[in-house]
Amino acid sequence: MHFLLPGAIAFYFFKENWKKVWILFILTMLVDLDHLLSTPIFSPTRCSINFHILHSYFAIAIYFGALFYNKTRIIAIGLLLHILTDEIDCLWINQ
Repeated sequence: MHFLLPGAIAFYFFKENWKKVWILFILTMLVDLDHLLSTPIFSPTRCSINFHILHSYFAIAIYFGALFYNKTRIIAIGLLLHILTDEIDCLWINQ
């Protein structure tokens, strides 16, 4: 989902530049570098949302606010898509 959903959205909504937009969406996965600050770095039963600093509610609010500026809109969409797919992962963990 971290690759296919952004690719589909890039292709559907940004037809002329979809490859460039998709690459930017993929680059927003660097937000996961905040996992390196955790011990353990990866836990299959841990939800990232509001656990890691770049996945916090405060950070999500900043990503949402960035939607309203043309220069940051694509990055904001990519970050929010990433958070959305992480939230879907959290729903799977909690079932």
